[in-house]
Amino acid sequence: MHSAVLLIEFGSIILGLGLLGRFAARFRLSPIPLYLLAGLAFGEGGLLPLGASEEFVATGAEIGVILLLLMLGLEYTASDLVSNLKTHYPSGLVDCALNALPGAAVALLLGWGPVAAVVLAGVTWISSSGVIAKVLGDLGRVGNRETPVILSVLVLEDLAMAVYLPIVTALVAGAGLLAGSLTLAIALGAAGLVLFVALRYGRVISRFVSSDDPEKLLLVVLGLTILVAGVAQQLQVSAAVGAFLVGIALSGEVAEGAHTLLSPLRDLFAAVFFVFFGLHTDPSSIPPVLLPALGLAVVTALTKIATGYWAARRAGISVKGRWRAGGALVARGEFSIVIAGLAVSAGIEPSLGPLATAYVLILVVLGPLTARYTEPVATWWSRRRESPRVTAETETTPRAKEADAPVAD
Repeated sequence: MHSAVLLIEFGSIILGLGLLGRFAARFRLSPIPLYLLAGLAFGEGGLLPLGASEEFVATGAEIGVILLLLMLGLEYTASDLVSNLKTHYPSGLVDCALNALPGAAVALLLGWGPVAAVVLAGVTWISSSGVIAKVLGDLGRVGNRETPVILSVLVLEDLAMAVYLPIVTALVAGAGLLAGSLTLAIALGAAGLVLFVALRYGRVISRFVSSDDPEKLLLVVLGLTILVAGVAQQLQVSAAVGAFLVGIALSGEVAEGAHTLLSPLRDLFAAVFFVFFGLHTDPSSIPPVLLPALGLAVVTALTKIATGYWAARRAGISVKGRWRAGGALVARGEFSIVIAGLAVSAGIEPSLGPLATAYVLILVVLGPLTARYTEPVATWWSRRRESPRVTAETETTPRAKEADAPVAD
């Protein structure tokens, strides 16, 4: 009987997610807010709490995080990462300063303590690579001059995750200074080792994993990723970091083939992950933190626009391209929820999960709008400011000519 209820509940979840995804696609919206709302509706304090499938959904959510980070790693080669790090690291530092500090400040002002401040700083810092990539494709901007700048900022954020996640994992677990330092050292050592191996022996690894049979390629890559993620978690390093490093190590045709095969699985389990996060958030806990979430969303939307504008100006992009780059970076999504989920699982601060949920809901909806309209609005505002000057000049010029004209006898 229990298995029948589990199948009914999980089947209903998957069917509902599919319908929500189709609805979002019709209006060219990100489905993430709809997935979160679905989790809120059927979770703690929701309309119809789910019980039988909760443990199964939790396992699916963990796989979803692993696949999200794996797919991000597959987007980049080790040489690309090193090149981006050398060239665009000032943009990454500005990004961190402008967008992490507001989150940390809000957590401290709310009296949540330093650990929650570090967590909320990460929530407000990291943009959603998935949402931004989709928006750029929908708007036809993949070939624009500012797009490499946007991708460079996202790559630097992904690299920062390899350092940040182990720190957060150690903090939320209550590890001491020695244990936390050891965890960070292991994470940095693993990241450095993987980058070195990927640079020197990437072709050998890819040749070992490669297979002409899609089924075998899928099984080997997926099995290797979950295995490495499990080992990383056993070493007190985030499983997500392990998956990200596996993605970096693979390159060439293997990475392209794995990306194609794993994309549907990524979408499925990522959707389950967002639902799982919503299931563990009581809807009644959101209204008390809605005002701080809204204020934080407005502030960090502006700081992300400033980040993109500065990075694009540094790369020599035109003014319009700078505004487009800034507007494209606003969306938050999967990373913010992953980071908040670590704190929620550890019971750090009861209000942190609801605030992060509200924050992501606001910005994942606002992000596509800022990507589309930031540049036109900035252009309109610039012309409006210049128009009084033009009018004043046209009014004064004839008078000046009359004053300079010779007086007739």
